Amino acid sequence: MNNWGYVISAIAIMGLVTFGLRAAPFLAAKWLQQHTLVLRLRRFLPLAIMVLLTVHTLAGNAQSHTNGPWPELAAGCTVVVAQLWRKHALLSIVLGVFVYVAFRNQWVPLA
Repeated sequence: MNNWGYVISAIAIMGLVTFGLRAAPFLAAKWLQQHTLVLRLRRFLPLAIMVLLTVHTLAGNAQSHTNGPWPELAAGCTVVVAQLWRKHALLSIVLGVFVYVAFRNQWVPLA
């Protein structure tokens, strides 16, 4: 019932398609580096991804406890203010994590 020729050719075709998809960016790299859409994406996509990941994480964590979204909002505001103030990503992250942990562990009472 098994047709070994069919199975081997299907595996070979899947391998070629996989190899082609992985090799395509390297083959088209010279064209992609000068394309206006790629240049625009290179400038704005990292920031957009970080904002989306942050919003998704904050919204997901806000639903996981009964205190409301206050720890997430306080931590997010702390990060934004620290980043605007000092423009130092590590400091902003550390302060935001500290504020979030302080609120979640109720070191700071929720009024």
